[in-house]
Amino acid sequence: MRRFLIATAAAFVALPAAAQQRLDFILNWVPGGDHAPYYYAKKLGWYQKEGIDLNLEPGKGSALATQKVGAGANPVGLADMGGVLVARGKGADSVAVFNVYANSPQGMYWLKSSGIKGIKDFPGKKIGNPAADGARTMWPALAKANGIDPKSVTWVNIDANAKLAALKAHTIDITTSFYNIHHIFKRELGADMGFLAWREVGLNPYGNSVIVNAEYLKKNRPLVAKFVKVTQRAFAECVKQPKPCVQALIDANGALSFDNELVNWQLVEVLMSDKISQSVALGWHDDKRMQADYALVRDYIGIDKPFDVKSTYTNAFLDKSIKMKPVKAD
Repeated sequence: MRRFLIATAAAFVALPAAAQQRLDFILNWVPGGDHAPYYYAKKLGWYQKEGIDLNLEPGKGSALATQKVGAGANPVGLADMGGVLVARGKGADSVAVFNVYANSPQGMYWLKSSGIKGIKDFPGKKIGNPAADGARTMWPALAKANGIDPKSVTWVNIDANAKLAALKAHTIDITTSFYNIHHIFKRELGADMGFLAWREVGLNPYGNSVIVNAEYLKKNRPLVAKFVKVTQRAFAECVKQPKPCVQALIDANGALSFDNELVNWQLVEVLMSDKISQSVALGWHDDKRMQADYALVRDYIGIDKPFDVKSTYTNAFLDKSIKMKPVKAD
């Protein structure tokens, strides 16, 4: 009997690990607090348990992530939904499976000492940000919604890490940034910081969503379902317990500051929370809002080839028992 038990135990040890399918997920930017849930779930082995070998790839803007996923270079990515709709009209076929930013994260920053008081003062000014940044794609809609000629500003290519330095040096007049790093601008610019949130000046389309290449989704639907299941669970858990979640991000990206990324995550929670995420499900794309976003992009930016907006997203993989809590902006 003893020999049988030893042999049986040895057989179990010799069994190969469950087959893992690699999933290359391109982020919208370099890892930060808003990406913590993916690292948290990966650290705890949640993706691995579902047979997913998740590879998190730093990005260089939503536009690039949209292009790579649409072309199939990456099966999954994180990108601004407005840009995804623009790209869909150009033939980049991807499907959003989980919404992260129910509120637009886009914001504009400037120095009050420059004389700029608000968006009406933007014409004739230089706006600096990375060439592939999603804000450039959606700028025409924001400008027209506020009675400004989109071509009245000059866009300047600068690295994301150079935004604050460029503002202080007056080489640019305005820059763009996501609200989840609002605290950094506030700390660096102090009382001289000018700011507007797009969601407060007539433009609040869906922000970042997890997108999947349409062809990949067709061939790997069960895998995508498992990926979304884990991701939704991870975001909900990080809302409940942000510190271990952010620590997982730090463990995987040692150069980051825990305190800074914790504040980043707290601002992300503001962007995640709206009536739909609170009452229907965390990560849900609302049909009426998506129709409105499509009309916004069509009317203000233009869609090369019209399409049914319902083909660009699905809520099929979401657990409706997982909801977002109400969160107030600072």
